[in-house]
Amino acid sequence: MHPTPRPHDLLWGLRPEHLPQEAPVWARAALGGHVPVVVRRAPAEPGWVAVGIRGAAREQRYASWMRLSDISRLVNPQSVARAGRWRAHAQRHWPALRALEYVAPHLDGLGLAWGVTGSLGFELASGIRAAHPQSDLDLTLLAPHALDRASARRLCAVLDAAPGRIDLQLETPHGAVALREWAGDAARVLLKTQRGPQLVDDPWLLQQVAA
Repeated sequence: MHPTPRPHDLLWGLRPEHLPQEAPVWARAALGGHVPVVVRRAPAEPGWVAVGIRGAAREQRYASWMRLSDISRLVNPQSVARAGRWRAHAQRHWPALRALEYVAPHLDGLGLAWGVTGSLGFELASGIRAAHPQSDLDLTLLAPHALDRASARRLCAVLDAAPGRIDLQLETPHGAVALREWAGDAARVLLKTQRGPQLVDDPWLLQQVAA
């Protein structure tokens, strides 16, 4: 039994025949090669999860749904970080990989679970080429309790010192907010929720998110 899928988790088990008739040919071909799908943030019926299929080209992205009972394997961003496979990656000179090597000890020191997402996370988890030398480093940090804005600014300063661009999302119990946005001066920030984006004063307050 797999844990409940969360946004950015990679899932194996979706097959071409599971897709609707209008699905593009490239999406069917990708699944035929046993490519994992990525959990996306969107409503789903009970027993289902919203997913996205990645194609070989950057513009090839297809939104679909997957039965929970079809999941044969689940890899989350946190397990990618714990595995540390980037240290043996053949392209270690890439800025994203150098940035990951730099920032990993700092994130470990926070005592919070963090993970690698985006194209690099996809490649490290699946072994399928997805990243390129210009890829940014996309990270997620599980933040079950409120992170004050001063702490967010200090963490941004650490990320800005890395040898490559890093985009980090704070995953609150109610959705995700960009660290750089929370570290800014705007009174309200954009929170990505299962029901779509919402502007909130505090991403950790359920009353605001539900309003």
